[in-house]
Amino acid sequence: MTVVVLAGGVGAARLLAGMVRVVPPAEITAVVNVADDTVLHGLAVSPDLDTVVYTVAGAIDPVRGWGLRDESWQAMATLGRYGGATWFSLGDRDLGTHLYRTARRAEGARLSEVTGEIARAWGLELDVRPVSDDPVRTVLTLAGSGEELAFQDYFVRLRHAVAVSAVRFDGAAAARPALGVLEAIAAANALVVAPSNPIVSIGPVMAVPGVAEAVTARRDAVVAVSPLVGGRALKGPADRLMRELGHEDSVVGVAKLYAPFAGTLVIDEVDAEHAEAVRALGLRCVVTDTIMRDPAAAAALCEVALGR
Repeated sequence: MTVVVLAGGVGAARLLAGMVRVVPPAEITAVVNVADDTVLHGLAVSPDLDTVVYTVAGAIDPVRGWGLRDESWQAMATLGRYGGATWFSLGDRDLGTHLYRTARRAEGARLSEVTGEIARAWGLELDVRPVSDDPVRTVLTLAGSGEELAFQDYFVRLRHAVAVSAVRFDGAAAARPALGVLEAIAAANALVVAPSNPIVSIGPVMAVPGVAEAVTARRDAVVAVSPLVGGRALKGPADRLMRELGHEDSVVGVAKLYAPFAGTLVIDEVDAEHAEAVRALGLRCVVTDTIMRDPAAAAALCEVALGR
């Protein structure tokens, strides 16, 4: 059974850590958001790609949910001594990943090529693939002031504690899907939309020309997992962003966003009362425990999403 997972952020990484337990890893393709990518201190940083790799490899820091476990922070301490920006912390071990990516990109390697090398170096058999090798960047407009912010300034520097009035994906219109992305979507037995932020994780994946069309063509095979439980995001600003941008911050709001391209929505047991409203929007609705407390719970969720 071949599976494509549309992925971004911690929720997707945790789902994939479960998916490799129920599907042979070599038959899984993770199509990952790159609109969070940035350049820091001259280094190419791909947070969502790295979080997927580190999590599935069992190397993620379990407390922070990002970066590597058993980190040290000497490089950041030295940077701070010089007065450099340290609001986006890169651990000493994690820096090795960014140094390697930056060097390989400077040599002319595509992001998808480098990502494959990094995933294999961590012993992963699944295909971790950026949705595009071209630059796509999330830009958010602040409510009131109209100021535009790059995603990491919003998410990390300001701790996503500011209201947003608009989101756009700079570069998306000119981007092309990475080699193999459309083919994987067309050939997969199942497509799973991970419980990622619909606006800034799944949104930019679908904004790359050709991806939304390819996914929509497979609508009956697409199963989305709601990132909201009881109207709240378990991690990050998904609920608040949906509300600020005029969407209902509930599984019904998620269903409205996903109905054009997903045939099924998986929701948590606490949202069972909304199942009929989801079905009324033209989606099948599956109610189960969606809280991924550990890889075993994530695997159980994947079994349900795959209809097993």
